[in-house]
Amino acid sequence: MPFLLRVELPDVPGSLGRLASAIGEAGGDIEAIEIIEHRADGTAVDDVLLDMAPGMMPDSIVSACTTLDGVRVIWISRYAAGGNLFLDLEAVEELTANPAGAINRLIDLLPMTFRADWGALVRRADDGAGELRHATPAAPEKIEWYDVERAVLVESGDENNLVAAAPLGDDQIVLLGRRGGPEILDSELARLTHLIGLALSISRS
Repeated sequence: MPFLLRVELPDVPGSLGRLASAIGEAGGDIEAIEIIEHRADGTAVDDVLLDMAPGMMPDSIVSACTTLDGVRVIWISRYAAGGNLFLDLEAVEELTANPAGAINRLIDLLPMTFRADWGALVRRADDGAGELRHATPAAPEKIEWYDVERAVLVESGDENNLVAAAPLGDDQIVLLGRRGGPEILDSELARLTHLIGLALSISRS
């Protein structure tokens, strides 16, 4: 059964190896690792996709990780996408395959690329409300409009629904949502901005 583990650890040589060993000894099988953020305090945040045998509890992985000095488990949950982590480069390759549909394809890829629950493209209607243009299946039926000049976290009205909004231009925004967690990091907001810019460039080529 695939699980996604988000963990903070010292950003020094050997930390990732010790983490991998601890997970393996606890019965987890690592499928992929992606570095999400390097922090100024000397720590890093990594996403780890791992497989656990049926009947294993994620608590055993958490306990193994927290025995390591400087390691903190931020989040662990079942990973519905399964299979692998979808990297930014793979997303760009998907976008270039069909430039005319690059924007909608970006929305489709947001959950896999950011380990999120949903993505949406929203247009500002004449009355100032949000008008859904394209969305993944898990997106809320009612979408708000947010006036944003850069990628930021926004209030969704639901404390369990973490939402980031980023401008697309022409009175459109991109929304990225996670239910429950983990927190959407500044590095992820920067990546979202970068991918939107690439999708726009590709769509105009």
